[in-house]
Amino acid sequence: MPESEKATSPAPFSLDDSPIARELADLTSRRKALEGISFDFTGDTRVLTISNQKGGVGKTTTTVNMAAALASLGARVLVIDLDPQGNASTALGVPHTAGIPSIYDVLIDEFPLADIIQTSPESPNLFCAPSTIHLAGAEIELVSQVAREHRLRTALEEYLATTEDRLDFVLIDCPPSLGLLTINAFTAAGELMIPIQCEYYALEGLSQLLGSIRMIQKHLNPALHLSTILLTMYDGRTRLAQQVADEVRAHFPNEVLHTVIPRSVRVSEAPSFGQTVIAYDGQSVGAVSYREAAVELVHRQQSATKEGAL
Repeated sequence: MPESEKATSPAPFSLDDSPIARELADLTSRRKALEGISFDFTGDTRVLTISNQKGGVGKTTTTVNMAAALASLGARVLVIDLDPQGNASTALGVPHTAGIPSIYDVLIDEFPLADIIQTSPESPNLFCAPSTIHLAGAEIELVSQVAREHRLRTALEEYLATTEDRLDFVLIDCPPSLGLLTINAFTAAGELMIPIQCEYYALEGLSQLLGSIRMIQKHLNPALHLSTILLTMYDGRTRLAQQVADEVRAHFPNEVLHTVIPRSVRVSEAPSFGQTVIAYDGQSVGAVSYREAAVELVHRQQSATKEGAL
């Protein structure tokens, strides 16, 4: 081959330089970084409501996978399923047919919360207060109830005060609307977590939700505050996803987690098997991302606690 042709020949292609190889290497590095991480859960029970009035943002998916990820770190976690669809109960693998004692019985008939809680088959640290189809009528039935906005809070406080096995986290999954069920969730919680989809309408309705939160703070629960925003359904191949992420971080620099949750087939498949993605495929990018988000959620709080003690 002439020297001129040798000089212009392209470099041989290497699989090690391909985008897929780089993604796999990055995922392997992230998995290793999560190995051996543990926390000492000795503080007060954190009660978080996961809410967004916009549907389809990964709210229930975030609730159950964050709960499972926290349980994998050694935390004892209770998920309260306040959505009449019962998707969180399904994903955690707990029965929630019409005859099962559920959160409906707690809200309407004042059942003790301890009487309806089930242990998820995924982990002895993961518990669920299930939803049933009866909850669909609870919005109407609650209208005539005494202290209708505080019924979940009263039941939860009684449970936390009397249970022998302390909880580290309570995550409340809400329906995508601002009705009495969601108001009960806001009144019962100390923190609000908002999943935001990395798409065009991500911030639409967020100002309305924050306005609702201010009303809850003023009239029902002064302790409620927005502590966490999690970016979901992130597609790094699109400029739009990055623009949305940048805009949300610009508006809420202290609340947005560094971790983002990518679009993932495994995350979408897991509920059909009655599992979270942590149990379904714990090595997948979706599971790793939720585990990283859980670590960040715990680390932020513990760092803030240490700084406050200084």
